[in-house]
This record gives sequence, C-alpha cells and structure tokens, in this order.
Amino acid sequence: MSEFRWHVFGLKITEKLPLSIRILLEAAVRKCDGFYVKKEDVLAILDWQHQQGVAEVPFAPARVLLQDFTGIPAMVDLAAMRDAVAKYGEDPNLVNPKCPTDLIVDHALQIDFSKCAIQNAPNPGGGDSHSAKPPHRGSQCSGQRGCSKGVCSDLPSTSGKATSVQIENTPLLCPFHLQPVSEPETAVRNQEMELIRNKERLQFFKWCSKAFRNVNVVPPDFAAVHQVNLEYISRVVQESDGFLFPDSVVGTDSHTTMINGLGILGWGVGGIESEAVMLGQPVSLTLPKVVGCKLVGSISALATSIDIVLGITKHLRQAGIAGKFVEFFGPGVSQLSIPDRTTIANMCPEYSATVSFFPVDDVTLKHFKKTKKLEMMEAYLKAVKLYRGYQEQSEDPQYSEVVEINLGSIVPHVSGPKRPQDRVAVSDMKQDFLSCLSEKVILKNGFHIPPEKQETLVPFQHGGKEYQLAHGSVVIAAVISCTNNCNPSVMLTAGLLAKKAVEVGLAVKPYIRTSLAPGSGMVTHYLNTSGVLPYLSQLGFEVIGYGCATCVGNTAPLPETVVGAIKQGDLIACGVLSGNRHFEGRLCDCVRANYLASPPLVVAYAIAGTVSIDFERDPLGVNADGKPVFLSDVWPSREEVQHVEEHTVISSIFQDVGVRAEKGNKFWNNIDCSESVLFQWDPKSTYIRCPPFFSNLECLAPQSIDNAHALLFLGDKVTTDHISPAGSIARVSAAAKYLQSKRLTPREFNSYGARRGNDAVMTRGTFASIKLQNRFIGKTGPKTLHVPSGQTMDVFEAAERYQKDGIPLIILAGKEYGSGSSRDWAAKGPYLLGVKAVIAESFEKIHRNHLVGMGIIPLQFRPGETADTLELSGKERFSISIPQEIAPKQEITIKTSSGKTFKVTALFESEMDVAFYRHGGILRYVAQRMLQ
Repeated sequence: MSEFRWHVFGLKITEKLPLSIRILLEAAVRKCDGFYVKKEDVLAILDWQHQQGVAEVPFAPARVLLQDFTGIPAMVDLAAMRDAVAKYGEDPNLVNPKCPTDLIVDHALQIDFSKCAIQNAPNPGGGDSHSAKPPHRGSQCSGQRGCSKGVCSDLPSTSGKATSVQIENTPLLCPFHLQPVSEPETAVRNQEMELIRNKERLQFFKWCSKAFRNVNVVPPDFAAVHQVNLEYISRVVQESDGFLFPDSVVGTDSHTTMINGLGILGWGVGGIESEAVMLGQPVSLTLPKVVGCKLVGSISALATSIDIVLGITKHLRQAGIAGKFVEFFGPGVSQLSIPDRTTIANMCPEYSATVSFFPVDDVTLKHFKKTKKLEMMEAYLKAVKLYRGYQEQSEDPQYSEVVEINLGSIVPHVSGPKRPQDRVAVSDMKQDFLSCLSEKVILKNGFHIPPEKQETLVPFQHGGKEYQLAHGSVVIAAVISCTNNCNPSVMLTAGLLAKKAVEVGLAVKPYIRTSLAPGSGMVTHYLNTSGVLPYLSQLGFEVIGYGCATCVGNTAPLPETVVGAIKQGDLIACGVLSGNRHFEGRLCDCVRANYLASPPLVVAYAIAGTVSIDFERDPLGVNADGKPVFLSDVWPSREEVQHVEEHTVISSIFQDVGVRAEKGNKFWNNIDCSESVLFQWDPKSTYIRCPPFFSNLECLAPQSIDNAHALLFLGDKVTTDHISPAGSIARVSAAAKYLQSKRLTPREFNSYGARRGNDAVMTRGTFASIKLQNRFIGKTGPKTLHVPSGQTMDVFEAAERYQKDGIPLIILAGKEYGSGSSRDWAAKGPYLLGVKAVIAESFEKIHRNHLVGMGIIPLQFRPGETADTLELSGKERFSISIPQEIAPKQEITIKTSSGKTFKVTALFESEMDVAFYRHGGILRYVAQRMLQ
C-alpha cells in the first residue's frame, strides 16, 4: 500500500487537483483496504475532473470533534451499544471509538448572574454609570506599589465582603501591572452554577473519559469548542504508526468549518454520522465540485473581518454553490491573517458550501511557528504538494469554476432582522428597519406595523428612573462566545471603541441585557493586557463565563418592566449579537428583531440604544459638555488596532493552552465516577437514560408505509430549532410535565440542550418550539391536530395517541426542511414519535443525512409539485410503496385515501444510505456488523 500511495502522489495529474481534493485523495490512499475504501475510490478521486458531482467516495477523517450538547447523546448511544453487545454475549469492550475523538464540555453555560446581580447595581446587564473612570474590578494585584489606577481594588460580593475566588484555568491580569487578579465574580458565579447544575452529566463524561479508549474530554470552563479546536487540538500534520498525514476532522459543532482557515479540511456532520465515524465508518460523500474563490484588491481600512465574512457570504450565496467545496486563492489571500481566515471559513454553512478551504501558505506556517512549532510540517506539505504560494499563476489548480471577489468593494454590514443571509449596509440600517416595520409579515423581514403605530413610545420604570422604549430599541446586546472572539482584531476594535466611548462620557442604558462571553481565557487575557476590558465592563459587557450562552438561547430573562413595555406597545424590540445564528425567537420570545453584527458594532448599537440610527448623521449620544458624539469620533483606526494586536496577541498567550486543558479545574478533578466497563444507569436520573435504539437488532427488509397520518403540515424553512429546540424548557410543555412528574421545579429544568442524554425529555421536546408554524393549526406554537378525533393537542400527545392505535406517521413540509444547526435529536425525536417518512420540497443536507441515519426515509416532491399544487389537505391517509430493493434517487408512489396518486423521489445519495435505511439506521447498522 505504501508503494501505491507514493505512486499516486508522484503522478503529474495531482498537481492540477484542488488542494482540498488532494487531502481527500491522500486519505483514500492511506485508508485503502479493499472494503470500506477501494482502489476504485482512489481512481475516482484521481479522475476528479470527470467524476466531480458523480462518484460517491469515502472519506476517513483523522479525528472527530464533539461538543457536549451533541456529544452526550453520542456517548449515551455508545454506552447503550455496550449494553446491547453484552446482552448478545459479546465483549462490551469491543465498543470503543476507532477514530480519535475529542469531546469539549462548553455548551452548558447559562447567564444566571450578570453585572447588576453581583454588584446590586440598578442595571441587569447594561452600563450603570456615566463616569468616565474605569470600573473597580478584582482583588488587590501584586504590583510593587499597589495598583493606583482603580482597577485592582477589592471586588464586592453579594455578601458585601471581598472575594478571593479565582478560576484557576483562566487567570485575569491587572491591565496596568500585568499581574494576576481575581476573575470577576459574575463569571465565578455563572461557572459555579454550571458545574452544580450539570453534575450528573459531568459524572457521565468523566466515566466516558475513563471507560472508552480514544476519547479525550476537555473539561468545562476552559474554552468554547471551536477555540479549543483552533488553539489546542489542531495539528495540520498528524503522525501515527510511522505515517505523516494531513490533519482532518468532522465535528458536530456548527463552527467545525472554521478549521479550514488553518489548511485543515473539516466540516460539520450530524451527531448520528459522527458516531459512525467514531466507530470506524468513513463518511460517504459525492465527490464535490470545487469553486475557486479568487481574492483581489485591498481591504478597506474601516472593514472588519466580519464585514469581509458577510461580503463573501453574500457573493457566494448568489453564486449558487450549495454542496460544493470553496477553495481560496489569488493575491488577496495573503492579506488575510489566520484569525481572518478562520472567521471567513466559519460562515460557509450560511451559503450552503461544505467547506471554505484556505490552503497552507507562508501565513499559516508563520502562525504555527509562533504557536505550536510543529517539526517537519513544511517539508512534508511541500513534498506531497499541499502547500500554496500565490506568486505564480501557473501553480493555480483547475477548479470547477472561479468566482472573483474584490476585497476593496466590501463595506460594513449587519445581518437581519430575521435571517443571517439578509445583509444590510450599516449606512442603510435606519431606513431598512423602518421599511421592515411597514412590510407584511408574509414577506421575509416584515413586521406589518400600521403607520400610525410606528412612532409609539412606551414609558417604563427601571432602577427608580423612567425610560422609554420604541420600535427598534435595543434590549439585548451580546458579544458572545462565537467565532468573532477567535479574531483578536475585531475584539480589540470593540475594546478600543469602548475605551474611547467611556473616556468621552458615553454609557449604555441600564435596562439593556449586555454580556461578554469570550471564546476562551486567551481572549480575556489579551483584552486585559491591552487595557480595554475595564472599559467594556464599564459599558456593561461583563465577562459572564466561557461557553455558548446567548447564541443557543441561554439568555437570562429581561427585566419584567421591559417585557411589559414591549408587550404594551406591541414593540419590535431588538437584539444585537456578534454570532452567526439569530433565527426569530431564538434569543427571547419577546424580541422579534435580531441582528448579527461585528463586536464593535454590537457595542455601538448598545450605546445608541436603538438600531434605528444613521451613524453618519445621528450621534451615539452626548458627552459631559452636552456636545454630540458620533461613531466616527470613537471608532479606532485600523492602524491603532494592528498596533495593539501586534503588542498583545503574541505567542506567549498560546503557550499555556495545553497546560490549562490538561489541568482542568478542581470541581472536575474531584468528580467521582465508576470504573466499570458498562455504565451504571440510574433509574432516577433525569439527565441520563439508556435510549431504546438497540431494543431489537434484527435486520429487516424495508417495509411499505400503509395508511399513515400526517403528524404535522409545515411550510418552508423549518429549522432544527423548530424541530428540536436547544433552549429553555417552557413550563407548560410536555417535557415540563414529565420533569414535574419527577418532582423537579421549573428552576431545575435546565435546558433541552443539557438534557439531550434523556430520550424521554427530548422526545417530548420534539416540535416544542413556540415559533413552529403548523398549517393544521393556523398559528404558531407546539400544537397539532389529531386527525381522527379532530382535537388540537401537544405534538407529543398526538404522536402518543397515534402510536397506541398503531398508526404510522409522516410529516409534510415545504422548502429547506431541517435548515440551521446540525442536531441529531431533530431526527431521533421524530423517530421516537413514530415518524416513518418526511415528504418535503427540499431538505438541508445534514438533516437529510440524519433522517436516513435514523431509518426515516426523506422523500422529495417532484420539481414543480408541492403539497398545495397536489391539493393535499394533510388530513388524508398516505400509503407509500417502498420496493424491497430500493435504490438511490428512486421514484416511489404515494397513494392517499382521497384517491390521489403522486410520485416522490427517495433522497438516498448512495448505496451506503440504502444500507443504513435497510438496517434501521446507522447505529443499528454498526451494532449489527459488530455482532456479525
């Protein structure tokens, strides 16, 4: 095989292959075993020019990346698989990940405490002082003469005493003496609550780290998963069994694609697919077309990397590159730093590309020489032609097509108010928001507010003072632990903007829910060393902890007076956040307009208090002398940002990353867990339950679906948030009723994301979104029609009744069913509800894979046909004829009880998909092969 490997890479034809395809080729050659990967697969990749978009090829990544929301169901399934294997008389030790797996515990953080809750200030999250002085933070630093700047005085606690609590793996520094001081108590309290609330889950993760081989668990309060992937786990070149080979990864976090900015091929998969890869199954994919994205021109001084991201996103979305690889080249690439590239690479799911790949070049090598000092990397990459220079156009690969983008044409934008793909130039923001107020709701961004109500002002009391809310008022402003935080330039721009704003006397209104959740301790480190963190804190952007919070719906409730004012005036209140997910109702159900913006613009809109502002003409506020202050007065220049970045973001901040990850924290280190091979399931647990997926491991031929009812009749763009919410558990939901039956109070419910290890909660939470629009009902909410009785009830209750009566279920849907974050329970939940098929106009690719992985058949209406054109009411009974030897993309017939007959396409992409479906899903397929 070694001779075959080097023979392939010695062929001249490889020099014209896109570099991302060369990585697929290398993996295929190295893993060629004649079973999972055959020589025919290698030859198909070699013949990429003719096989792209046609051939199905396997890809065995170097590693798997899990975050805890998606990681816990994966590990629970493996623990259950051990039980099943043992039940059939086999050794449960056979069940171990064959592919190295990293599980990062980062998604359980909730904002229980914010600045006002700790300091008894009148502000529940925003700035509460008009003083230009930096806030008092932390305990006395160890400077030789004591800190005279006012930032290192004793930190007040809720008991009125100075605190000495310190998060040992994320030390803060006095920004004037660079000496360790205590972590702000907001972060301490939030992290303590995270650890206490999730003790059961953490005990299970601790058992996994001991029981399973090839599993590395990174403990909580270290960093967000994508930061750990970038700073700690990534290698560019891996070494195993005497081989050097390219690093590559598939991950269950939506930000996995960030890693392509380092020249590491990786993309997001579902939790179900990741489990299969962990157990040795390669990923099956259609050999992708590769779009060459040629970058030319020079970046504008005012454009941040976020603007570059959104500009490229819009351009590529319009180019129609769904399901393709994007590979960057051209003279403009060398202007982009590694943080710029990883931020750009992160957004590829938003324009439906599989990856946005930046090949390794001099910038990449310089970055890794500063941070990891990997030996042999440069020599190896050049030897196998995985290194790029941009001086010679003759070295450019042959791409499927080329899209050219002039970086100089990109201006600052935000995205919203409902969808991440709807970009608005900051200069047009005010007028665009006013237009959205008038547009009808049926339009993509309309709110349909009558003209006479668009000037509504609602007064309310907060902290003993009167304020007013209007349409466009900002009530949530979050610099969250998302991809912007990995880019020092945008975070430093936000910090320098805050510093200048405080110095001229600007402040954030105290009722605005502000928060700062850095992606890792490294971000806190450089914000401190640059001296800007105290000014962010002054404006209310207090460090609340490390992990996903606002982005996944873990925002603390807004003040009741604010909620009351919003409801009284039926106001379109706004949230502004520096993430890449903001679907309607995700942040807070009373905040209907949400915008994605760069961190400095989040700060700017928080200061302004409204999104209905023209920054060129309208001031942010007034200074102490009553003079107007405009954004241009406080926006730092590109030269200022680069100067601070150069002197603060240095290799030293990376050097202790590995040490902190290995060290963990005292709470994690002190957790006791069983040493047993099989997990000891606690029947009283409401977090961890043995799922029923392996109750019967017999392989059955595909069965036709007879006389099925439609559980739901849905429209377009049903997201995984609609199907399987990740946020808080509503008190009147089916999941809440279950938890209350276990004697839990609403305070103890936690979130759906935290309870993904409990199938009873997650099944009841399926289709529990308050924003679900079911055509059976005619209004939003987690309800449906039980057709036989004509009663309206919770989706879970209806499914339960259908199952008791032995009636199979289907779902009718429109376009882009399953879009949004990859979420395995968006397929597992419907499976446990009894759903056998989903009939839609189109599917999001990862969710389609998930449905197949759970044995649910995805069926697509023929072009030009929809439920409406076929005049389906959804109340018919459906009989679906599934052939015994079904093939990929085969047309099958559906008959209804009303006498209609129509054809749909079975969206199996490969023979492997068919095999998974025939076995009842990926998990059962793997378990059955293991027993054989």
